[in-house]
Amino acid sequence: MNVGDAEQDEEAGFRAFSTKVEGTNINPQTLLATDYLNHFNEIVMMLEMIPDMPECFEDAQAWQPKSYQDHFRDSQFRDRDLAVEAYDHVPERFRKPFEDVIGQMNVLIAMTVERVGPLIEAGGDGGELRMVCSDASRGVQKLMDIASAIIHGSESRFDQREIDGLLGR
Repeated sequence: MNVGDAEQDEEAGFRAFSTKVEGTNINPQTLLATDYLNHFNEIVMMLEMIPDMPECFEDAQAWQPKSYQDHFRDSQFRDRDLAVEAYDHVPERFRKPFEDVIGQMNVLIAMTVERVGPLIEAGGDGGELRMVCSDASRGVQKLMDIASAIIHGSESRFDQREIDGLLGR
């Protein structure tokens, strides 16, 4: 099979799934669903609660990244099987930036959890803990906004300097 045949097969698969997802909560242009972002909403809420309820830190430590397909396999999402299957047909122009931003969120969350532990153990005035958690929460939310835009068909690219700024690099 040559490259042209592979591209035609890929396009045919995309078109078939685009038709299948009509009338669902899966975007027919991207074959992605915003429900995946609920996985990140959980950790954002935990990070926001930690300064006032440090016992939430254990839940934040237990939170683990989850792939798009694993999220749907484990969810109660009505069209979960379709979401899992459709992901294999997401056009590369959406899949690559989507996976990149998800990777950045996972890094930011891991870095934050790593920073928060010693701050809780130190038991200081909580000002630095509040700042770290607040900054991370806002950073993850900004990245979620980018992911949501991709899910809804945006092909604009995010600025790596801005992403690095969110990660404190």
